[in-house]
Amino acid sequence: MTGPEIMAVVGFFVMLSGTLWGVWWRIEGKVEKAKTEAAAVAASANALAALTRQELAEHKLHTAETYVTKVGMQEQTSQIMRAIEGVGNRIDGLGERLDRMYEHPPRPTRRAS
Repeated sequence: MTGPEIMAVVGFFVMLSGTLWGVWWRIEGKVEKAKTEAAAVAASANALAALTRQELAEHKLHTAETYVTKVGMQEQTSQIMRAIEGVGNRIDGLGERLDRMYEHPPRPTRRAS
């Protein structure tokens, strides 16, 4: 092999390695860009999850403070029903009292003149 042939082979390998290095550099740049974008998306998703977790906790607290439990509702309903029964019993008793009032009408009294 002569000098110019050796230089051509060496030049070919330098050009080939430079091309491969350039391609690798482009791929590595795209991978880094994708990593950066994925990290940004993950950070925003994490922030959204934290916000959602906080809002859910606030809603649970609001619900616990505002709304009645099933047991509490049953207790209130039973108290209201007892009060309604008491009113109904008093109304029934009133009818009996009126009946007794008309059973024995008062006798007219005589006036002494």
